[in-house]
Amino acid sequence: MPLKDVKLGSNITIHHPELVNLYGCCIGSGSKIGAFVEIQRNVEIGENCKISSHSFICEGVTIGNNSFVGHGVMFINDRRPKAINPDGTSKQDGDWELSPIRVECNSSIGTGAIILGGVTIGEGALIGAGAVVTKNAPDRSTVAGVPARLNFRNLKS
Repeated sequence: MPLKDVKLGSNITIHHPELVNLYGCCIGSGSKIGAFVEIQRNVEIGENCKISSHSFICEGVTIGNNSFVGHGVMFINDRRPKAINPDGTSKQDGDWELSPIRVECNSSIGTGAIILGGVTIGEGALIGAGAVVTKNAPDRSTVAGVPARLNFRNLKS
């Protein structure tokens, strides 16, 4: 587990650290990181979060305190991914536009969800397993499906 430029709070649990890839990120106190997780540079994870195994948290993601990320969740920070530039040269850092993602405090993201760049998941929101989140999820909402849609029957007051 590389720890280049990683800032870890106190009482962090990293299950199978030899199977985790962390670099340039900040993880708050009391958080737990599962096996086969990658957390890239410029990611901020709050306190008391749980990041389940096989999840990928890319550059530009901010996760608020007390949030849950289920198994195999993928965050995508590039809305127009390409391998090469128009002139045929390989894309490098700076050859693409970062689309940040924000997950507010007390949110839960179900197993296998995909969160696209530019999205904010509101405080206390629940993202259903397997959802593809293409738009913001309001505070305390439940969204599910492909693409994810608001489930009005489960709105909490």
